[in-house]
Amino acid sequence: MSVEKFDLQKVHDKFTESLSGEDDVYVDQYLEAFKELYKFFQLMGTVFGFVSSDVKEKVEILEKFRAKENADSFLTIRTMMEYEQESSLLNKKDYVSGSRTLLRLHRGLDFIQQFLKRLGELEADAKTNGVCQAAYNDTLAQFHPWLIRKGATVAMYALPTRDQLLEKVCLDVAVAMKLLPEMLAITRNVYDRTQELYTKYDLHGLP
Repeated sequence: MSVEKFDLQKVHDKFTESLSGEDDVYVDQYLEAFKELYKFFQLMGTVFGFVSSDVKEKVEILEKFRAKENADSFLTIRTMMEYEQESSLLNKKDYVSGSRTLLRLHRGLDFIQQFLKRLGELEADAKTNGVCQAAYNDTLAQFHPWLIRKGATVAMYALPTRDQLLEKVCLDVAVAMKLLPEMLAITRNVYDRTQELYTKYDLHGLP
């Protein structure tokens, strides 16, 4: 089954809609943006296999929280963190934590943001494996065991040139390159807000 092409505009729009007040993020729109990012990982095939399956699983877990009776407790990232802390759920055995689940997506967002930023700085015919490796080393590699790091590094060698990659995953390369700076700016805003919330509630170290 073929995967729909990746739409940078949708990521931009959904992350823009996810901004709540001055420092919070709506979970529903955040997940909608991530489902679009998941298409990017899928279209890249086995190269990003170490990310894509994890992204899909985490999005589905958080969507289930938003479908439960206490869905309002998971309306934003802040309400979710406050609810889980105040209810002493973060250390509860057999409880799948929304805050912990979203932390994995948050780390993945750092990687894709760093990769796409560096991708946008390349020439059209430049190979992309170097910038992908650099983005990975600066982000997700810090949280992955040696075996996954090794597999990811090997897979990255197969990455094509910038335009070949964009043609594979995007509907229109020229449009994608034009949209990329705006999309990266809003993605960074969402990432920074989320990072600050994890710092405020001291949840960066969730196992």
